[in-house]
Amino acid sequence: MRFGPIPIEDAEGAILAHATTAGERRLRKAHRLTAEDVKVLAAAGVREVVAASLASDDVDENEAAARIAGVLKHSGIEVKPAATGRVNLHAKTTGVFTVDKELVDSINHVDPAVTIATVAAFAPVVAGQMVATVKIIPFAVPEAVVDWIASLTADHTIFEVHPYRAWSVGVVQTVLPSVKQSVLDKTRRVTEARLARSGSRVSEERRTPHEPGAVAQAISELSRDNDMVLVFGASAVCDPEDVIPAAIRESGGTVFRAGMPVDPGNLLILGERGGRPVLGAPGCARSPKENGFDWVLDRLIAGVPVTEDDIAGMGVGGLLMEIPTRPQPREPAEPARRAKVYTIVLAAGRSSRMGGPNKLLASFGGKKLVRLVAERVRASRADGVVVVTGHQADRVRDALAGINVRFADNPDYASGLAGSLKAGIRALPADADGAMVVLGDMPGVDTADFDALITAFARASGHAIVRATHAGKRGNPVILPHSVFPAVESLEGDVGARHLVEAGGVEVVDVEIGEGASIDVDTPDALALAGGVVAG
Repeated sequence: MRFGPIPIEDAEGAILAHATTAGERRLRKAHRLTAEDVKVLAAAGVREVVAASLASDDVDENEAAARIAGVLKHSGIEVKPAATGRVNLHAKTTGVFTVDKELVDSINHVDPAVTIATVAAFAPVVAGQMVATVKIIPFAVPEAVVDWIASLTADHTIFEVHPYRAWSVGVVQTVLPSVKQSVLDKTRRVTEARLARSGSRVSEERRTPHEPGAVAQAISELSRDNDMVLVFGASAVCDPEDVIPAAIRESGGTVFRAGMPVDPGNLLILGERGGRPVLGAPGCARSPKENGFDWVLDRLIAGVPVTEDDIAGMGVGGLLMEIPTRPQPREPAEPARRAKVYTIVLAAGRSSRMGGPNKLLASFGGKKLVRLVAERVRASRADGVVVVTGHQADRVRDALAGINVRFADNPDYASGLAGSLKAGIRALPADADGAMVVLGDMPGVDTADFDALITAFARASGHAIVRATHAGKRGNPVILPHSVFPAVESLEGDVGARHLVEAGGVEVVDVEIGEGASIDVDTPDALALAGGVVAG
């Protein structure tokens, strides 16, 4: 491939490196010039263009990306069509992602023109999430590069999504006089929530004295009828011969590893009895926050083996977020800083179910709906407001004239909710601890409701997802903590914040705000029922 200035008379078939204008005609970047294009450009006085001219053995970027993605062996993954030299690969199911790092590295060493990027090995993923991407950087690559990569992948599986299996889990909790009933009850609730992401459940629970014999008997009983046994000790394990590892052995089981190089999670015990995994849970597993226990639990439930060597290799990347409630934090806590919450108002949609009118411009009590929502948010304790526009952007902006909000445009609004959510997150200030995602068509949510959500987020130290509910059912708005912002970039199509909430791994706090959490105005009937009048 030759790249650089090309005389216009020689440019037929070349690929434009930059958008070019000739009179009223605008040719986009990566456009392949036709004879008619060359004629128009020449007539407009263009003497040369910066473009790529392909050689006979070059493969166009889209074809190259598609061919490379096509030779990669994988499981549980859907390959999307090529566009702009890129092919994205998405998980077909919820589970654990594994990758042959050595093979990915080998492909990325072939030629800088070809790149493969993936999410982290053993990452939990949800159905529809992007897990890998193949990107061709220039407009084309030589055929030999594509063939070389094909030869590397011949006998190797490069990616897999291992689907979770719904397991029945037996839980043992040991008891000492110092352990409150409320702690045991909370541990069960947190464990049930942790298992829910895989469709698994706690089928039985035993609460026993903190003694090897009693614990061993409970392990023996629960391992007969369950796929896994989890043991929570009333006192932290301080030796490989302590109560929990001793009980696993006394039950007839085997202890493979006592301790792991992941913090929080150091005190995990990996064992088995009768071919069923038995895990001694570290104390941090009583918290919903990610810890080393999650890494082992998710892999086992997805059918990915975990060996002593696997655990020994978890140290790099194993220093995780501190859990504020642990008895002895790694370092003294710094003075608390007020979590900053910014609001993203999604106002880019086409109102397709309205049959024509833009619902956001409907009148409620003499005000446009989008203005009513923006004013209520602006009056809340949110630190700022970003309004994402798309369909009829100028009219939406006009409706918000005089309100102190920032705008973010989503040119790809027709593709669905994900693009608007991405645009909003990208427009947030760097100091945002959370993003309150507000739908522009919810007239029943008022300023007090927004403040209630922000208060709940602050009480969770800015680390939880906070979700509005009505009669116990999930609704909107939702506050996303900064920790999930990167995951927004993996969303595509008509997928919004709910996808991230249901992915698991982050504590979810529900706040009951009443009927407003479930009222939106997608149809003319819903609009009229809510008190709106369609704009003329």
